[in-house]
Amino acid sequence: MKGSEVRAAVEWLASAAPDPDACRWEWERDPRGIALLPAGRRWDVLILPGELGYPTLDVLTRLIDRPGPVLADFGDARMGFFVPAGTVARWVGTGVRGAGRGTWIVVPHPGRPVGKMRWLVPPDGSGTLTDATLLELAMHEAAGRAAAGGGG
Repeated sequence: MKGSEVRAAVEWLASAAPDPDACRWEWERDPRGIALLPAGRRWDVLILPGELGYPTLDVLTRLIDRPGPVLADFGDARMGFFVPAGTVARWVGTGVRGAGRGTWIVVPHPGRPVGKMRWLVPPDGSGTLTDATLLELAMHEAAGRAAAGGGG
């Protein structure tokens, strides 16, 4: 990411924080390069197990030019897809956790690699999110391929 893209992504993410200035300050000064941000304000996060998340991301990137932000964490055990706020409250799929209103997530600085968390698709700063219906379709296709032994 270029400097201007990183700044735009930082501004967009920080805008979800109760105190955006404190969030930016924390990112710049915390050697871990992480911030705790509330879900449910600007976005929700659907959290998929890595074995489903990676094939789902492959399908998504074939369907659209650029999905919304996607995080990977803890040895790629889980992936978080940023979707429109309110999605988690309506989500009925099994095997997928959600972070929505009333929950907080650890978010790495978009311009630096941070420990075990990283952006697979960094935020673009414009507010682009993954459409939940499209994500669900991609998940079904990925799961179907896996069940058929087709992998990705």
